[in-house]
Amino acid sequence: MGTEDNTFPQGAEEPHRRHHAVEAPEPQPFLKSLQYSVKETLFPDDPFRQFKNQTTSRQVVLGLKYFLPILEWAPRYNFKLFKSDLIAGITIASLAIPQGISYAKLANLPPILGLYSSFVPPLVYAVLGSSKDLAVGTVAVGSLLTGAMLSKEVDAEKDPKLYLHLAFTATFFAGVLEASLGIFRLGFIVDFLSHATIVGFMGGAATVVSLQQLKGIFGLKHFTEATDVISVMRSVFSQTHQWRWESGVLGCCFLFFLLSTRYFSTKKPKFFWVAAMAPLTSVILGSLLVYFTHAERHGVQVIGDLKKGLNPLSVSDLVFTSPYMSTALKTGLITGIIALAEGIAVGRSFAMFKNYNIDGNKEMIAFGMMNIVGSFTSCYLTTGPFSRSAVNFNAGCKTAVSNIVMAIAVMFTLLFLTPFFYYTPLVVLSSIIMVAMLGLIDYQAAIHLWKVDKFDFLVCMSAYFGVVFGSVEIGLVVAVVISIARLLLFVSRPRTAVKGNIPNTMIYRNTDQYPYSRIVPGLLILEIDAPIYFANAGYLRERITRWIDEEEDRIKASGGNSLQYVILDMSAVGNIDTSGISMMEEIKKIMDRRELKLVLANPKGEVVKKLTRSKFIDDNLGKEWMFLTVGEAVEACSFMLHTSKTEPASKEEPWNNV
Repeated sequence: MGTEDNTFPQGAEEPHRRHHAVEAPEPQPFLKSLQYSVKETLFPDDPFRQFKNQTTSRQVVLGLKYFLPILEWAPRYNFKLFKSDLIAGITIASLAIPQGISYAKLANLPPILGLYSSFVPPLVYAVLGSSKDLAVGTVAVGSLLTGAMLSKEVDAEKDPKLYLHLAFTATFFAGVLEASLGIFRLGFIVDFLSHATIVGFMGGAATVVSLQQLKGIFGLKHFTEATDVISVMRSVFSQTHQWRWESGVLGCCFLFFLLSTRYFSTKKPKFFWVAAMAPLTSVILGSLLVYFTHAERHGVQVIGDLKKGLNPLSVSDLVFTSPYMSTALKTGLITGIIALAEGIAVGRSFAMFKNYNIDGNKEMIAFGMMNIVGSFTSCYLTTGPFSRSAVNFNAGCKTAVSNIVMAIAVMFTLLFLTPFFYYTPLVVLSSIIMVAMLGLIDYQAAIHLWKVDKFDFLVCMSAYFGVVFGSVEIGLVVAVVISIARLLLFVSRPRTAVKGNIPNTMIYRNTDQYPYSRIVPGLLILEIDAPIYFANAGYLRERITRWIDEEEDRIKASGGNSLQYVILDMSAVGNIDTSGISMMEEIKKIMDRRELKLVLANPKGEVVKKLTRSKFIDDNLGKEWMFLTVGEAVEACSFMLHTSKTEPASKEEPWNNV
């Protein structure tokens, strides 16, 4: 414990009592510090913990279970679980088949690819994925992105073969990106797509996709390749003479049917299967209607031939030559990031409901591998869509076996049932897409953002309007740029605040948040709410100086005691760089010129270490002017003021000596 100060006036009490010294942490070798930083960045979940103190054979088993999650739950699998997964798998298959065909058309790809993509990728995910509820398949936004970006370089109608090969190549690059992020544990990159960004982006993409389906609803044969709302609406209303009333009536009827079943299932959650079965029911009813009325002869467009058979290999179809490889690469990177963000967000949401955790890095590897394998087997981009996963969850799935059941159902369809889709009207597919897209326009989330954080709402709306009035890529870029700008704003303009004393306590808080807190006479207590780096050092110097000016003006106006001490509460300052240290030296000089004393309260270990190494503490501040808490700093400075002292009693016996 610290020694007592013997210089008090006779009879005076020792108001400061004994203060604790601020200690610098033990110096660590650079390589050890670097190793710690890398570990915390790449391995925050410490995946190696389970291997400690295990035999070699046990480590091999644990390693296999880590990379192949199916080995974790398969030994405990039983018939009771299978019954639940069987029902869930058949239910999602009834949704996956019509959605797969619809989304393939959205990507300007042959409808059969939608079925191919609902067969192989779910099998891969069942082996590698860690989510029990995710139902794998194609998604509307990924399909839209693929179609929009590839169509800029290749016309799907004029050169369908090249377009198809580029779609496979883009899927391959998306898979490589996703798997790489998982293998090298760089998933934090996806975190730059904030919740607000995803809400706005998904809503904008859903709006554009819905409007594009007017082509199918009105039976238009020629339509714009642009995705912005102005181009789409111009294309729709400039061809009013080509609208087919037969197609329009059919489309409105199926829209009403799908919306009604969805509304019913929302109000009666136990009947979730009604909405889940509605798309397949629509396909069957539409096909029968066209078959018996020969509506295809009266302007109602149909799918046509779908060839039987399982996925043909497409490894040799990948395009790795210029000038098209760059287009496939760019498409793959953007669609891969979006698919990854959506899939992980959906997986975590349902895992939270069932109170289990999913490994984000395992999910990235699983998504990557299923897209790489998919690109080799005539599939295009897949992830975990929300609508299909929600049906899987509500159907009572227990494990990833529901994906296997779905894949087997799709396989059966590919082998035996594809001829029955010949008469399926395209207008039904358009109706299915439009209704599915309504679920992606989360206006309630946007309202919540407005209430909670106006800046997040701005990011959300920027993404939305960027997609709707520009393009999918523009909306995404705008949203990410604004999000990063906000991050930089937080770093470069950290919050500072004046702190006051809560009456009858030793607690000091922000005077704006606690208006009844009291300013301590002769002292200015400032809180710095962020690490001090080169990006904010200049701002903090100016802001601290301005706080001092404002406090001195307030004292002059009120006729109070002159300002003597400035206490910087460093509780939230986790680190400081050389620019920050230079700023502290400048602040110290400014205060010396004004005959003010700088005091630090609760500096963190990393900060103390760097201030010590830079000689700032020894040559400028003095160890006696650092305190563990704001309360101790105020107590010591107040004692100085009351005894008319400007320096500690002695540097050999400082206030905070232990």
